[in-house]
Amino acid sequence: MLEKFVSGHFSSYEDFYKNYRVKVPENFNYSFDVVDEWAEREPGRKAIVWCDEAGQSRTFSFSQLKEYSNKAANFFKSLGIKKGDRVMLILKRRYQFWYCLLGLHKIGAVCIPATHLLTPKDIIYRNNAAGIKMIVAASDPRVMENVENAEKGSPTLVHKAVIGGVAKKGWIDFDREVEAAPSHFQRPTGEEATVNDDIMLLYFTSGTTGQPKMVQLSFTYPLGHIVTAKYWQNVRNGGLHLTLADTGWAKAAWGKIYGQWIAGSAVFVYDYERFVPADLLKMIGKYGVNTFCAPPTVYRYLIQENLSQYDLDALEYCVVAGEPLNPEVYYRFLKGTGIRLMEGYGQTEMTVAIGTFPWMEPKPGSMGKPAPGYSIEIIDEDGNPCEVGKVGQIVVRTSRNTPLGMFKGYYGDRKLTEKVWHDGIYETGDMAWMDEDGYLWFVGRNDDVIKSSGYRIGPFEVESALLEHPAVIECAVTGVPDELRGQTVKATVVLAPGYTPGKELVLELQKHVKKVTAPYKYPRIIEFAEELPKTISGKIRRVEIREKDTKKYKR
Repeated sequence: MLEKFVSGHFSSYEDFYKNYRVKVPENFNYSFDVVDEWAEREPGRKAIVWCDEAGQSRTFSFSQLKEYSNKAANFFKSLGIKKGDRVMLILKRRYQFWYCLLGLHKIGAVCIPATHLLTPKDIIYRNNAAGIKMIVAASDPRVMENVENAEKGSPTLVHKAVIGGVAKKGWIDFDREVEAAPSHFQRPTGEEATVNDDIMLLYFTSGTTGQPKMVQLSFTYPLGHIVTAKYWQNVRNGGLHLTLADTGWAKAAWGKIYGQWIAGSAVFVYDYERFVPADLLKMIGKYGVNTFCAPPTVYRYLIQENLSQYDLDALEYCVVAGEPLNPEVYYRFLKGTGIRLMEGYGQTEMTVAIGTFPWMEPKPGSMGKPAPGYSIEIIDEDGNPCEVGKVGQIVVRTSRNTPLGMFKGYYGDRKLTEKVWHDGIYETGDMAWMDEDGYLWFVGRNDDVIKSSGYRIGPFEVESALLEHPAVIECAVTGVPDELRGQTVKATVVLAPGYTPGKELVLELQKHVKKVTAPYKYPRIIEFAEELPKTISGKIRRVEIREKDTKKYKR
């Protein structure tokens, strides 16, 4: 399938960046032009290997996905769902998510994946902001109750369906209706057909600050993820790939469907309610996962296990994204598995924009270099390019071309779109610096950078120093108000088993940071916590910590 869109092989990163091109078909629709074509070419080719923590498992071929996505499309159409209608999916990691999504693509409806952690208030906000017409939810009493409690405040919501259980009053039994639906669905023509610029997905960003934004992604978005899957995650034709992600956030689109299937790899889905590192490692071994992608938080917990006890022989390649990778985690995972972690960077608004690609030698802690199609620069506050080693904002220059797969702006918010994307420049809001070899190093969100006694301190460097100490399993570094310094560096620390909070440990950690990095960066305040606040995508919500500290420390 890959050769349909990309031709040629690349001998180096420079060759890849300069010569990579994608042939974009007119009126591209992923469901018809990739999934259904696989079903015609190789009906029995494996697409999904799914299992859950209860021991259930299912495998789906492309011919089965074609059949079930046709049934799903007919089901949605029977309810009056049409091109442009918005449908929200709250499906965790249930296998129905995949043919739901594909069926909506076939109709041309706009799919809005969402997390099961939404409160009624969150659901009302999304329903009204996007004009959601239908919700499909997993059979989870809490999720269903939250949807019901949001109904009164959601005038656009017409239908709600449930999967994987008996439907309550007012709910449609999705599984029963899909099974009964016709298995043939004709590709729409004329005004009902999708075109490349139509909106295919809406993602509400996880919202580390403020209300979530609605990121619009068009029907060409899956083609942008060829780089993500084939050239960053390094999936292989006939392989099995696992990206650890809930279907409610954009990382699932990065690693659980689009680029992987174009490149010929099946996807592995482990459907669990509670993350247990040992169980995940067992599943990777049991099913023979070849390539793996997860946020740094997951790797921090994996390295606490005795990795030699698990059958990881099939595992060939691992990548990491979501937050910066601390070098200590890199080296401990390498020691335990022999596999180098290849870092990448992107946002919900983009595909992988910076990555450590297969031709490159990884520099632990560095994101890597720009992906093809992305003209990346680091600029200062005046908009001038930064010299080597100087911290500035990551921007994407789009005056010559817009990268394939980049978003189409924020739905219903032209003012915000123009604030971050103007004059041919998209401002990411992320701070980084470039070394003499062209590698990029993440510092933090613009709001996360700490300004103390005239110094600009990035939280990542201090966090990395703390994580080198065996007592620290996870930490978040933030700035708290200080009359003398402006801000003081504070660390919120989650301890590894066997360590007890106390003044002696605080002094030991402070001394450790002074040794590892510049002394002025050490955390003058250290607090211990059972866990850190995170978004559904696994990113640490430093803003939540800052908000609490502002009230606590501001005089």
